[in-house]
This record gives sequence, structure tokens and C-alpha cells, in this order.
Amino acid sequence: MYKVFVAVCFCSCFYSGLLFAQQSTPSSSASSSKHSAVHEIQLEPGSIINGIYRNNYFQFSYRPPFGWVDRTADMREDAETGKSKVLLAVFERPPAAAGKTVNAAVIIAAERTGSYPGLKTAADYFGPMSELTRSKGFKLVNDPYEFPVDGKPVVREDFSKDMGSVIMHQSSLAMISKGYVLSFTFIGGSDDDVTQLIENLNLGIKKAR
Repeated sequence: MYKVFVAVCFCSCFYSGLLFAQQSTPSSSASSSKHSAVHEIQLEPGSIINGIYRNNYFQFSYRPPFGWVDRTADMREDAETGKSKVLLAVFERPPAAAGKTVNAAVIIAAERTGSYPGLKTAADYFGPMSELTRSKGFKLVNDPYEFPVDGKPVVREDFSKDMGSVIMHQSSLAMISKGYVLSFTFIGGSDDDVTQLIENLNLGIKKAR
């Protein structure tokens, strides 16, 4: 069976280098302070309604391509910690479906900025993220650069990985909001595929699409 492995590399502390196998079936820590507990309650995971994922807490939305598989609950259960949360994880095809193409994916997560001492900007986040991504065999295509979305300050970094018969393209976007780093990871079989996936992101859910 042909397997394509996705390095979900948007937070090194969160995933500790874990790879999620797209063709196979996929420790939490409690907040100690009263402030952290309250903040954790306020962090709503969002939901998909009428084909669109909306997150009122962070004020953004994402429209997954029609027919994609929602694996958010599985990945959230496997990877969530008291400081991190998977908000959305959707894939082009089910994990058991073999294929000779990249199983495109969109994965959105939130991680506390306090997980990275000294982190002040979204660009700072790409230091540990880039190191982990490259350790999984990905090649850096573009260093972090400004990539505004709906007028919001977003930073982007691009990678690719030669899988033999296919090349996996990965672009990660990051921004800081309400004490969290929001990371948006887009994976596809070409730059055009990734671009189309990014275009479905709306960083202002009140804006009509």
C-alpha cells in the first residue's frame, strides 16, 4: 500500500516530532493557575456548519473543499495538551484509502505563546517549527515572509519534500492572537494546490464570502 506521511510540524513542543500517517489509523496536562484555567475555558474549538468551519473566539473561518474527510476529533484526542489544541484537521481522502498522489490536508491549531520563551512575533515561531520540519526530510523553499490575509499580519514559510513519485508541498502560516500562536498548515501536490487551499481561509468571519 502506498503511504504518504505528513509531518504536522507547526508546533515542536506540541507534537514533539510526531508524524501522522495518512494511510493508517491515527497526555494531556491540566493548567495549574486560575488564570490559565479561565483562559482555557474561553478557548472554543469552533465547529463546521453548512460546510464552513467557524471559530468565534479567534474570529476566523475556513471552507474545506467539498467531500474532504474531517479528522479533527481524532487528532485532537491524540495530540491535545493543556497548552495546545487542534482546531481543524481535514484531509482529501480517508486514511484507509490508498493513492499515488499526495493526500492533501489542512490543519489548524492554537498553541500558547508561553510555550516558546521569548516569542514576541509570529516570525519568532518559525525558528523551532522550521527546525522540526526539516528534520523530517522537508526542504526549505522560502524563509519566513509577510503574507497578509484579509489585512491581518500573517507570516508564511514554504517547504517541499520529494516522496519519489510525487512531491509534497507544505506552507505554514502563523499569527498571534489572544495569547496564542495560530498555525495554519496547508499540504498539497503542487504550489497551485496549496494556493487554492489558502484562498479558502478567511481571517474575519463577519466578512461575506
